[in-house]
Amino acid sequence: MTAPSETTRRLVMAVSALAGVAVGLAAVYGIGGLQRNPADAACRPAAELARRLAPLARGEVAGVSIAAAPNRLPDLAFTDASGKTRQLSEWRGRTVLLNLWATWCVPCRKEMPALDALQAKLGSDTFEVVTVNIDTRNLDKPKTWLADAGIKQLGYYGDPSAKVFQDLKAIGKATGMPTTLLIDPQGCELGVLAGPAEWASEDAVKLVSAALGRS
Repeated sequence: MTAPSETTRRLVMAVSALAGVAVGLAAVYGIGGLQRNPADAACRPAAELARRLAPLARGEVAGVSIAAAPNRLPDLAFTDASGKTRQLSEWRGRTVLLNLWATWCVPCRKEMPALDALQAKLGSDTFEVVTVNIDTRNLDKPKTWLADAGIKQLGYYGDPSAKVFQDLKAIGKATGMPTTLLIDPQGCELGVLAGPAEWASEDAVKLVSAALGRS
């Protein structure tokens, strides 16, 4: 039998080294090596709920991307109408529809009455529509616009630094405006929508009601 050439031996060594790297990655990241990390342990119930919600992302809310492996969102910080700092974790125990908007964003303004109507219909001690304004200048303008538009059910929250948008963008959850996330009581993402939706529609109400465990 002919002895393997030096080139062949080097090739075999290189392949073996790559295999070793793959095994190492498998040990770190779990079975399958290069597969995505599983959902956070706290978000396991959210994973099951997301599977039930998936068929309801249709019609007026067909653009909602239901989370395949829900993870807990960052503890986003913003201020309320009095200027007090609030954090997303304060809403633990409640389902949240988190919406980022700005007065310069035409689709944001267009969907705000529907978000207001959704809060009027489903808002309770177990659910809230939390709209966070990210205008960075003329900070009285958002409040004035909301008053002029007749928005009465939504609490006012703002982040003039727009850091909340950047924090979500960093994890791939915000690409433009408006951005809306459906979040479970543990702070885990159930779904995300880039762009506007008719949130007062029958389709939207069914989706959110299902997230609340209602038929």
